[in-house]
Parts: sequence; C-alpha cells; structure tokens
Amino acid sequence: VIVVSNASPLIILAGIGFFELTKYLFKEIIISQEVWDEVVINGAGLPGSREAQQGFQSGWIHVKPLAKSDQLTAWRNQYNLGAGELATIILAKEIQADVALMDERRARNLALSEDVKVMGSVGIIELGYQKGEVTELRQVYQMLLSNGTYMDRRLLNYSLAKFNLPHL
Repeated sequence: VIVVSNASPLIILAGIGFFELTKYLFKEIIISQEVWDEVVINGAGLPGSREAQQGFQSGWIHVKPLAKSDQLTAWRNQYNLGAGELATIILAKEIQADVALMDERRARNLALSEDVKVMGSVGIIELGYQKGEVTELRQVYQMLLSNGTYMDRRLLNYSLAKFNLPHL
C-alpha cells in the first residue's frame, strides 16, 4: 500500500500520542518536501516534528520531492489551499498512491476530483480501532477535542455510532 500524507494527520495524531499508529497501519508513509518543511522545519518543537524526524531516521517516513513542481506553482494560483495540501495531492497522483492522508475538506474534495482516495485522522483512528490498536475510541476522540484540535463533533459522533458506542 502506497500512502502519502499531508501535515495535519501527522500533527493531530502526534498531539494525542498516536503518531506511531500510522507506522503500524501503513508500514511506510511518503511525504512531500513541502509537508516535511511544514511539520519538521516550520513546526520545530510542535507536535509531529520530533516524531516525523524519528520516523524519517528509522526509515518508515520518506520525503519525496515533486516531479512536477511547476504544477504546484500553477495550483497555488488556482486553488486557495496550502502548499503541503496541494503537494500531497500532486505527489499522490505522481506515484499512484493508494491513499492520501488529509483532513482539510477543500483539499479532500480536490483530491477526490483528481481521483485520489483520501483518509483523514478520524479514518486512521477508526482503522486503528478496527485492528485493535486503539482500544478506547471514545476516549481518543475526547482527547482530540480537549487538546484543541478542530474536529467536527458530528463527525466524531457519527464515527462512534458506526461502532455502537455512546456519543460524546
């Protein structure tokens, strides 16, 4: 499975202590240079930075530059999205990724319009729950809300309902 990630799932999962869930679920993650810069360079000292560096050093996070950096420039003028989000979609298309990990709704919609399958932080956590790596789904969602992560409570409650768990 080829997985490309945007910054937000890495940051969000690191913020609640579940960064390693991506390693367990996907074995390898590929990120663009733009995402690396956002998480590790510009985000130094913030959730995700140290974890991404360690993942890179241990070989399960790979940084891959875009083959078509000119497309990133064109898209930045065309779409009101960040460089990391756009680069993630472009990279996913270039390497024919099976899934792109991203949360921002407009970026997800663009990815889907470009035939790139997406999964967000909630989907990653749900998959971890299904595989037994996340044991208390409701508690994890409460952690998301309590640490200041913007997450739509309706989405979290919809997810809990799928597993017959009480709403938040």
